[in-house]
Amino acid sequence: MFFKRVLTSALATLAVLGGAATANAADDWPSRPIRIVVPYPAGGSSDIIARLISQQLGAALKQTVIVDNRPGANGNLGASQVAQATDQHTFLLCDVGALAISPSVYKTLTFDPSKDLRGVSMLAYSPHILAVNPSVPANTLSELVALAGKQPISFAVTAIGSAPHLAGVAVEQATKAKWLYVPYKGGSQAVTDTMGGQTQVIMNGMLATLPYVKSGKLKAIAISKRERMAAVPDIPTLAEQGMTGFESGTWQGVMAPVGTPDAAVTRLSAELARVIASPEIKAKLLEQGAEVVVQNPKELDTFFNGERKRWATVVEKGNIKLD
Repeated sequence: MFFKRVLTSALATLAVLGGAATANAADDWPSRPIRIVVPYPAGGSSDIIARLISQQLGAALKQTVIVDNRPGANGNLGASQVAQATDQHTFLLCDVGALAISPSVYKTLTFDPSKDLRGVSMLAYSPHILAVNPSVPANTLSELVALAGKQPISFAVTAIGSAPHLAGVAVEQATKAKWLYVPYKGGSQAVTDTMGGQTQVIMNGMLATLPYVKSGKLKAIAISKRERMAAVPDIPTLAEQGMTGFESGTWQGVMAPVGTPDAAVTRLSAELARVIASPEIKAKLLEQGAEVVVQNPKELDTFFNGERKRWATVVEKGNIKLD
């Protein structure tokens, strides 16, 4: 009986110490600057959000937050670097949907995003916007599809295998349109060339594209949301133009290397949720066509795996494969 009481007391002490250690781990993190890797060129949706939140996030964590653009391989170069990071202070801010597509499109990846990365927080959603150069004689999806049946239509994509590319393929599959895809290394140049007339059509994240629609440099055909957005009530959806139930877009979220401690992930997730929902940032995003959508680590992991399965079907049907 005496031994049992001693053992019970010892276990209770260990539990208390263990809880204290977990609390200390959360309190001690971060112990150095935070690096947020954006795996695309500057000026895109992920980059815009990263720079919007960096100052407030740094103040909340009492550490400098560095935004590090690492473009290449349709975002997979930067994602791979984060997956291999072991410093517990390196994170990925990316289009989660695009990352979910990569395993289906690329024959060989240096990492498996489902196994090597873990969710931290979803931040925002903005639909894709289907837009054309103002000189294109089409104002609706049906008119654009009809035009594509009469002449070659050049379709700018941020990269082959990217989320906007797959959304364009989905439109193609649903409408029987035929696009001549022109690949770029990022959304910024794709938008610039469509405005300049080098390409005629683009499907891209609304956050990075809507300002040019508002200025008249691009003409909007549709957004890829199930219902219209309050920020742009005059732009019809693809769903109401025949693609019933269709939705795509850029889901901006933060991922961490799988070995990142739970305490760090939990704290960063909470601070990201608070910062992204601040009135100032929320208003800026809404003005540019993005909605704040927060998910916790578990919810983000579930969403990611669902998107991976969803787009694998589109990739298989479209026979899209890259080395």
